[in-house]
Amino acid sequence: MWQHLRLSSLGVIESAELELDSGFTVITGETGAGKTMVVTALGLLRGGRADLGLVRHGERQARVEASVEVAPGSTVGRIVDDAGGAVDDDVLVLGRVLSAQGRSRAFAGGATVPAALLAEVTDELVAVHGQSDQHRLLRGPAQRAALDAFAGEPLADLLAEYTPQHARLKAAHARVRELTEHAQERARELDLLRHGLAEIEAVEPLEGEDDQLVAEEGRLAHAEALARAALAAHEGLAGDHGTAARDVVAVATAALQDVAGHDPTLDELTTRLREVGILLDEVSADLSAYADGVEVDPARLAAVQERRAAIVSLQRKYGPGVADVLAWQQKAATSVEDLDHDDQAIAELEDEIARLTPQVHDLARRMSEVRREAGERLGALVCEELAQLAMPSARLEVAVRVADDAVLSAHGLDEVELLFAANNGAAPRPLAKGASGGELSRLMLALEVVLADRTTVPTLVFDEVDAGIGGRAAVEVGRRLARLSRGPQVLAVTHLPQVAAFAHHHFHVTKDDDGNVTSSSVVRLDGQARVDELARMLAGQDDSEAAQAHARELLDLAQQQ
Repeated sequence: MWQHLRLSSLGVIESAELELDSGFTVITGETGAGKTMVVTALGLLRGGRADLGLVRHGERQARVEASVEVAPGSTVGRIVDDAGGAVDDDVLVLGRVLSAQGRSRAFAGGATVPAALLAEVTDELVAVHGQSDQHRLLRGPAQRAALDAFAGEPLADLLAEYTPQHARLKAAHARVRELTEHAQERARELDLLRHGLAEIEAVEPLEGEDDQLVAEEGRLAHAEALARAALAAHEGLAGDHGTAARDVVAVATAALQDVAGHDPTLDELTTRLREVGILLDEVSADLSAYADGVEVDPARLAAVQERRAAIVSLQRKYGPGVADVLAWQQKAATSVEDLDHDDQAIAELEDEIARLTPQVHDLARRMSEVRREAGERLGALVCEELAQLAMPSARLEVAVRVADDAVLSAHGLDEVELLFAANNGAAPRPLAKGASGGELSRLMLALEVVLADRTTVPTLVFDEVDAGIGGRAAVEVGRRLARLSRGPQVLAVTHLPQVAAFAHHHFHVTKDDDGNVTSSSVVRLDGQARVDELARMLAGQDDSEAAQAHARELLDLAQQQ
């Protein structure tokens, strides 16, 4: 369960701490005091959008922190551990900071995490039911999702089998449409690919050949100049004119040889000079051999230039280098293989469609049966709740119909619609048309109670879902929320004293306005303080004797029941 919630500079709340317990907890306060900020704080911890307007005026940042008890080895612990956080002593610390400059940071188990990870974690820890959910449940997709959640594991198992098969069937249909609708474009593409492959096959370039041809063309185009340069260098090293480098080195070596053995340093220099002479002989011989080997071949030069031109032409069309041309060739060959077998591919796809269609339709039919059976149970349970909420004649019907176009969707063939009738003899109508504001509030609460009773999350939060309800119905709302809290932890923001009286724990949001700044704080109520708050909620003033007596009566009633 959620153990601790701390709010700092959030909206009108300067600072507040809530020590939460199991059972049913209510939060009350005057209109505008900021009691919904507690739900807003939970929304931020659930990865909700960071709204700059939530930062208290004049403050640099708003901060929300919570401590949540989690089960050892839970999915939550694994998610946090993978993100670099830690769960200490089975308690997870979550946090969210919003700066006045628009930045937002999220924390889980001591690690900075994306806000989306907070959403993933808290989806396992809390479910929030608010007035926005009433409007959401007026829409068809949300009604289907609610029914599917109520149907539970039998439908979930079928859907898990249906989803991948439906995806394959949908993909096969799409591929067949693509192959048939774009046949002309694919034929043109095939011609272009074949033309390109023919051009490349005619040249047959080799990887690295472009660099080799550039080097060879350079040698052939400058063959005479290369030979002359090599001969001139050879003459300078080993010519017969007496000033050749080899002769100069020989004279120097002879001069040093006359004093050999008298100084080790000079002997080392003499050795190095002899090595220079040997190196000059080797280089001179290599230059002579190079000059003799240079071939002046205009025909070969023309062939190399022609070959280079053919490769450059391919590079302009298919890639900047020969390696790119060869990669295009390989890819094009694969594409030609695919395009050349379109008829075969279509036949194989149609076979797959023929095999998958009856399987997917059978799964969809079975899902429809499960939904219809679950719809009957859901309607009956909601009617029982409505009877206790002072609507004994009201009824809810869950219509599960096959869509008019009978097209398989990701959820099957069904359209789900919730129909409501407030009185006997009245024809059930869609929720948006068949219920008044107060009736809709009670109906939605009944739905929430029934659906929440099937939840696996450990904490449920109800944000003023009792709007438009009063009198005996309000008492029943309080009784139901208290009964619901025997399992999960339940938190409710309410303006109804009848609901607040049934809570095991009561927090009050107080507002203080000094004329310049409005601030709110949260205090826990017990004993007489709780009686005073219920009296205020009943009569608008906490010192009314009649209201005080009524408040005690409500508390006694709640305790008895």
